[in-house]
Formats: sequence, C-alpha cells, structure tokens
Amino acid sequence: MAWHVEGTYFENCNCDMVCPCSTSGLTAPADNERCNAALAFHVDTGEVNGVDVGGLNVCIVGDAPALMSEGGWKLGLLLDSAASKEQAEALAAVFGGQLGGPMEDLGQLVGEMAGSESMDITYSDNGRQHQVKVGTALDVAVEDFVSPMDPTEKGIKVSGVGFPADTLAAGTASKGRVDVFGMSWDNAGKNSFSAPFAWSA
Repeated sequence: MAWHVEGTYFENCNCDMVCPCSTSGLTAPADNERCNAALAFHVDTGEVNGVDVGGLNVCIVGDAPALMSEGGWKLGLLLDSAASKEQAEALAAVFGGQLGGPMEDLGQLVGEMAGSESMDITYSDNGRQHQVKVGTALDVAVEDFVSPMDPTEKGIKVSGVGFPADTLAAGTASKGRVDVFGMSWDNAGKNSFSAPFAWSA
C-alpha cells in the first residue's frame, strides 16, 4: 500500500557549519574522523498502510565513517511513546526503510541497526528555532543562521541536497547531547540543518 508522511525536520551533526557530507551528496568527507548525527522528525500529517501517524515524532541517531558513502553506518530509532503499537510499527517501517522511500535508498549504507526504543519525545519548531528532547537519550536545540548582511533575514539556505529534503536551512546547535544505543556525544556549537519534508512511496 502507498504511504506518505510530511512535516518538519531538523538535524545536528559534529561537522562545522556547513556539513560537507550533505552538501556533497556524501562524496566529501566529514570534518571529523566519524560522523555523529541526530535527526528529528515531526509528522504533521501522514498515513502508513491505513494507519494515521499524524502528530507523532521520530528521531534517528547515527554514527558513520567520515566518508559516509563508504557505508558501515550504525543507526538507531527513537519512537514517540504517544504512538499506539500500530502507529509505532508503521513509523519504524518508514524510518527504518522497510517500506521504500528515502530511508530504503540509504539502506545499502547501513551496516548495523542498533534497534528502536519508545520514549517520551518533546518536539518544538517556531520556524527558526528547533528543539527536541527524548527521555534521557537526547537533548538537541538548533537555530537557523541569518546573515547580518542579509536585509531580508530569510536565512542561509542550501539547495539541491535531496535528502531529507531538497532545500535545507543551515544553522548551529546550542544543545547537542546524545546518549543512546551505545552512541554518546555532545555536538553543541556544531552544524544543523532544518526543513519541511514530504516523503512517500
């Protein structure tokens, strides 16, 4: 059956602004020996195999080599405890790549799925500032960057990226703590991206 999810997303990684991995289609290495990233998604509206998943949140936590196209990624899923069993299964299948779409396209790069856990997730997005807190596992807050030389105050955008959306707003994180699935780091002060997203398959 066809599915679709759309809403807003943001991420924080340990690259300096602006992350070369995303902006090169994974052909340029990260700024550090390992790429440590957390991606947070809020699904405004969505349906997966007849299951309504609107209003729920998902986070992806990952560790990858500096040149991400080499593969061997370790990924883990954090699912919204507000989801029913059916909703959690539907979201895990979409964001785990089992139902096609963008995450399936990345599947060949994943060497280890560290699992999934259900936790309380608090997600906020006011257009320029984005924050997510997931139990004791994750606390990330980012802000899109606005150039002081830009009178329009529209912010710095990077286009032609493709995943998880075509155009991303670039920014930096004020918080970037992750400690889950054997992955632990603090990426405060490092790169962030944010964007509306719409996936389907």
